[in-house]
Amino acid sequence: MSKKIELLVGLFAAIGIAALLMLALKVADSGISGNGKTYQLHAKFDNIGGLKVRSPIKVGGVVVGRVSNISLDAEDYTPVVTLDIYAEYNDFSEATSVSILTAGLLGEQYVGLLPGFIDESVETLQPGDFIEDTKPALVLEELIGQFLFSQGSGD
Repeated sequence: MSKKIELLVGLFAAIGIAALLMLALKVADSGISGNGKTYQLHAKFDNIGGLKVRSPIKVGGVVVGRVSNISLDAEDYTPVVTLDIYAEYNDFSEATSVSILTAGLLGEQYVGLLPGFIDESVETLQPGDFIEDTKPALVLEELIGQFLFSQGSGD
């Protein structure tokens, strides 16, 4: 009887640990099985603010991918962000623009895609292409500094 209770308690503890692990992965939005196939696009920004690897890429609030890498261009030392876009979203045109946005006033930063028009004269972005139309992150400290400086010089 004692061994049966010990076995049940051990099994219950193992299930509890597995449930906590699954919950932690779900909260971190990383998933166990991954999100399927992706393709990569690249974008150069003047300033990426607090953008991090694994930050979401959103179109109108819908997550369409994740940031997979952030590096510096060897020639002009500007940040290059590598975007892993889910394969089901493969028809962004070359007129697509990308910007770094903030969720809320002090929230996490994410990449926002604004799809451009699709036309016969405009080609779609292919894996490995650079998105040309980029808008850098707004850094709250810089905005506050500009506001204070403009207020101080106006008096």
